[in-house]
Amino acid sequence: MVIWKLLSRQMNNRTIKQLLFTIACIIASFGDNTAQQFPIYSQYLFNGLTLNPAFAGSAVQMSLTSVYRNQWVNFEGAPITYSFSAHSTLNSDKVGVGLLIDHDEIGSYSNNHVYGSYAYIFKTPKGKLALGLQAGFNVLSTDFSDLNLDNFNDNSFGSIDNKFKPNFGAGIYYHNDIFFAGFSVPFLLNNKISTSLDGIVSQISEARYYYLNGGVTLPLNRMETIALMPSLLVRAQEGSPLSLDINASLAFYKSFSIGVSYRNIDAIVSFIDIKINDHFLFAYSYDWTTSEINKFSSGTHEFMLNYRFKIEKYHGNDVCPDYFRH
Repeated sequence: MVIWKLLSRQMNNRTIKQLLFTIACIIASFGDNTAQQFPIYSQYLFNGLTLNPAFAGSAVQMSLTSVYRNQWVNFEGAPITYSFSAHSTLNSDKVGVGLLIDHDEIGSYSNNHVYGSYAYIFKTPKGKLALGLQAGFNVLSTDFSDLNLDNFNDNSFGSIDNKFKPNFGAGIYYHNDIFFAGFSVPFLLNNKISTSLDGIVSQISEARYYYLNGGVTLPLNRMETIALMPSLLVRAQEGSPLSLDINASLAFYKSFSIGVSYRNIDAIVSFIDIKINDHFLFAYSYDWTTSEINKFSSGTHEFMLNYRFKIEKYHGNDVCPDYFRH
């Protein structure tokens, strides 16, 4: 109560609400002193580099993907994420290289990630097996300028400015025309994060993640114009409950698909993916929040645009796998 009275004297109601939401996000993200290091996406099926560095080069040609995710709409200070990824094969499809950049905002906190990926690809009689590595860094910072503090010199609201944290990870990925499976640990280091918030957050460390996913493509007719595509993703983050995504989609004429996902932690996801032409794929998903936050938010929007193209020097006559083939 004493702390609350002191805060109330220094801040107006809007500031208090923003601060409480930020604290709630921090607690939800950090769990047992472990920070949520990387944002959750719903459109990862067409953007596997966000899960696994061994995914680099799986599209054969150059693949560029941009994502915008607006989480918990109408909830002030809720997470907003921007992401860009690029990957391609080199050296006669024996090597895959990739780049992943994203910017994640939660309340007054922002986290930027830049990672490069390298995958060595083994061709087998039944498909392709890739072993991947990634390395890069996170930059964590805060900005309390929008809290409308009455006392801007209050040390309790000291910022985190450009905390540079290098990290690295690894993964394995196998795929063919009808099946894919992968396992990755994209962040191996438990970097410590310290702030000037009177030592309150000084013990927080970045999390180690484990991703296990797989799926199949099952034609439903002889012409293979309709296919069922079930898949599964298991997310394990140290210090947090296990997260499970169960996905199912129907693809029509290799041109578009519609589907639904169940995420045991907080959402039911509906999505649609449209192949505009041989180069462009547009995807949209909506997360129907199932946690207590649904009382205050109208859900989550995520948009994705993928562009594929051939670089003659590296790809020759190589053809990209079909969007709706694993």
